[in-house]
Amino acid sequence: MSAHWTIGFDGDDTLWHNESIFSMTQERFRAILGGIDAGEVDRRLLEIERRNLGLFGYGIKGFVLSMIETAIEVTDGRVDARDIQTLIEAGKSMLAHPVELLDGVAETVEYLSHSHRLVLITKGDLFDQESKIARSGLAELFDRIEIVSEKDPETYRRVLARHDIAPERFLMVGNSVRSDILPVLEVGGQAVHVPYHITWAHEHVEPPAEGYRRIDGMAELTGVIATL
Repeated sequence: MSAHWTIGFDGDDTLWHNESIFSMTQERFRAILGGIDAGEVDRRLLEIERRNLGLFGYGIKGFVLSMIETAIEVTDGRVDARDIQTLIEAGKSMLAHPVELLDGVAETVEYLSHSHRLVLITKGDLFDQESKIARSGLAELFDRIEIVSEKDPETYRRVLARHDIAPERFLMVGNSVRSDILPVLEVGGQAVHVPYHITWAHEHVEPPAEGYRRIDGMAELTGVIATL
């Protein structure tokens, strides 16, 4: 793979752990609403999160607000103020959680940075993402960093155009088929899927039958790139 390729990386659950933190907080949320069926709590929370995406965007703050709204709705307004305070404190703990890189990430990104142009393309809350990127220790390895509100074909087109990247010379690496694979293939790029062990229900889509590569861990990425 020659150096005039650009490699894009997703952040959450591709470079560092993220969804597992949400999962632990959601388990605590179910416990707070212990008198209500856990499956119903999950269903209502997902429904409200999706409804709120256009207002709050992706990230911890929107998640916490959606949990509070869900708690109010499923208890018909009877949720205790102390439980709401507990959810707020849980959100603060999530925001302060240490950034834990996935296995093989530090070595792989550092190695590729010497011969390829690297771009970090991640979605979510600007303040939270900037903080995680800074604490990850990876920021200086990327030529460009893009924090976006959504990862759809139009967003990728704008990012590629802004940095003068030809789609046919762009490879995206990420854990989400919905956000990192399908839209990149649509704009003419190539993609590598690195699944994470937990996927938010909103991100669940069927993967394409062909046109992309799948690896089990970041340590396999350099081998894939060498074949392109």
